Amino acid sequence: MSYKIVFFDIDGTLVNEQKEIPEDTQRAVAELKASGIEPVIATGRAPYFIQPLLEQLGIESYICLNGAYVVYKGEALLKREISKHSLEALVRAAREHGHSLVFQGEHGYFATHEDHPFVTSSVNSLKVELPGFDPDFWEREGVYQAFLHCESGEEQLYEGKLADLKLIRWHEQAMDVLPEGGSKALGIAALLEKLGLTPEDAVAFGDNLNDKEMLSLVGLGVAMGNSHPELLPYADYVTGDVDEGGIRQGLIHAGLLKEESQAVTG
Repeated sequence: MSYKIVFFDIDGTLVNEQKEIPEDTQRAVAELKASGIEPVIATGRAPYFIQPLLEQLGIESYICLNGAYVVYKGEALLKREISKHSLEALVRAAREHGHSLVFQGEHGYFATHEDHPFVTSSVNSLKVELPGFDPDFWEREGVYQAFLHCESGEEQLYEGKLADLKLIRWHEQAMDVLPEGGSKALGIAALLEKLGLTPEDAVAFGDNLNDKEMLSLVGLGVAMGNSHPELLPYADYVTGDVDEGGIRQGLIHAGLLKEESQAVTG
């Protein structure tokens, strides 16, 4: 199979625990581009958090907020907001259980509580600026994704209360909140249609629970060696860890790069 496009998750895939891109990964992406294959970011992060990475890797297109916000070379292809009705139900339930929310808009994100320890802990793990404080942001602006800050197991408190929403844990004290049916795969499908490509033309790399649908959709789904164990059944191939050349190894397996000794350098 001759693949034509590659989608990369960020955290745990392109960047390590220190939120740094390993040098070998940078070289591998540069070689991929030089061969004429387009790299695209597919992340749960918001677009305002990935600009330095895009510039560092020379990537122009991205799927953000778990498929709710898609941009191809500066052109917005998809903007999928959470409905006000669903947000109202989420706010009501979170208030009932004393949990903090963070609303992610197109240009910024805002929390319902000031200096909440769960917000600080989870967001600091991403090494980005903490959200502003604006509990009513969701009423005035479009929200593409939210964070629900609760401990593992507490998501059971929301069962049956958020029929139109989907919860995915990404931190021991935080979950992504998406529109029901939302996923990176939805954004990838929109971009592939724009380019006249099929899912079989694509490769995707990921490491966490929000990558299940993406790896299942594409022609070759690659799980990082440091992946969440529950992701592995959805992968066609398991590569090395992010810090152990996993990106290059996966691209070699896909037939998109040559072995290191034969790789183009410079």
